[in-house]
Amino acid sequence: MPRRFSRALVLLVVLTSACGGGEPVKLAPKAEKLEVKPPPPAPTTVHLVIDGTTGKLGFDMEAPIEKIRGKVPASALSGEVWLDPADLAKSRGLVRVDLRDLELYQRTAPEAGKEFGEEVKNDTQNEHARQWLEISPDTPAEELAKNTVVEFALTRITDASVTDLSKVTGPERTVTFTASGEFLLHQRKAEKSVKLEAAFRYDGDALREVHVKSVEPLTIGLDEYDVRPRTGFSKLAAKTLEQLSPKVAKEAAVSLEFVARPDGKAASPGAPATGATDPSKAAGSTAPPSAVPTPSPPAAEPAPAAAAK
Repeated sequence: MPRRFSRALVLLVVLTSACGGGEPVKLAPKAEKLEVKPPPPAPTTVHLVIDGTTGKLGFDMEAPIEKIRGKVPASALSGEVWLDPADLAKSRGLVRVDLRDLELYQRTAPEAGKEFGEEVKNDTQNEHARQWLEISPDTPAEELAKNTVVEFALTRITDASVTDLSKVTGPERTVTFTASGEFLLHQRKAEKSVKLEAAFRYDGDALREVHVKSVEPLTIGLDEYDVRPRTGFSKLAAKTLEQLSPKVAKEAAVSLEFVARPDGKAASPGAPATGATDPSKAAGSTAPPSAVPTPSPPAAEPAPAAAAK
């Protein structure tokens, strides 16, 4: 083999190794918020609001020598759902999560294959997580307000075990289905699908509440959403995610659980629902965070949607 060709081959191998090898990950498109159009108006459509006192959202990141568990408080969840009990495939929704009170917990092992230690909250690791997500204290207020928003816009339901709830009887009617739509994180959005279970709880013929939870976690690639090692706002760290991957996982497995209840309000005609950030949650605001809308007691029959947005 000619010496010149041999040197070029060695250089190519070195460069490929330094870049982590394989195809580069394509970044998801930029976006600041998501929008959802309610389903077409129907006599059976019900508008529900997510209860911000009982929900759960967390994620797990597992690597050979480190396991990370992240969570936000129930108050971080909000959103709304337009439900058509007669045809669940027509349902739409928008779930919002505020990352300001994100907390990470860690378990480590001395080496791969060894037993993991007790779970602890590492302040340095929490600081790093905020830098990666660009929600650290040095983030400009305008960018902070955008980066703390995570959203999932439900636009499609498939593979439902039941599509018409009137065909099922009893005070609790459980349905599994695949929910698809856009997932927004770090001002980037991409199409995602997740398997969910919904327990529809009735008082007679009136829908009282819907309890939704993950059947399988939603896998989110950090590279896809430009969540990577940083040392401060917009300052990339020397080590890449690929170089840290033996210790740090490159994906997060996200799980969700929430309760939504009829609020007695029909969908307003005109514009679609949007995931706009609550002004009281912007950085530097002294106003208290807005409470999740308090649902009114369910009427004798579910409130119909007046018109689609």
